[in-house]
Order: sequence, then C-alpha cells, then structure tokens
Amino acid sequence: MQPNIEILFKLARTQMPYGKYKGRLLVDLPEPYIVWYRNKGFPKGEIGMLLAELFEIKRNGLEPLLDAFKDKA
Repeated sequence: MQPNIEILFKLARTQMPYGKYKGRLLVDLPEPYIVWYRNKGFPKGEIGMLLAELFEIKRNGLEPLLDAFKDKA
C-alpha cells in the first residue's frame, strides 16, 4: 500500500487549530498528545482524520516518511 502523498503534505503543513498545542504543526505534536486523542476520540472532520493518520504513522514507526515533507513545508 502506497502512502497518500496529499495527507503527508497536510500533516507537514497544517497547524493544530485549538488546544494546548494550538499553532503547532500536526507533524510536530508530541506522541503522548496524539495517543490521548486516540483514547479520547479524534475530533470530527479533516483535523480528526489527519490526527488519526498521524497516530498510525507514529504507532508504526513511520515518522521518517514525514521528514521529507517537513523540509518542503
């Protein structure tokens, strides 16, 4: 299965719109915060979808996939 390039770009360019980490790029959110959202329930909409994708990337140790997109953000 190939990674969705559009989602990887969005993770590298989208800022957290609210909460403790408001303004921080999603890709730079600490893993415990993403796990907390996973346990609490991801928000609805695109931000929730992106956080869920980020959780899976981090859970599977695929953060290096995001490194190339961080440089282009």
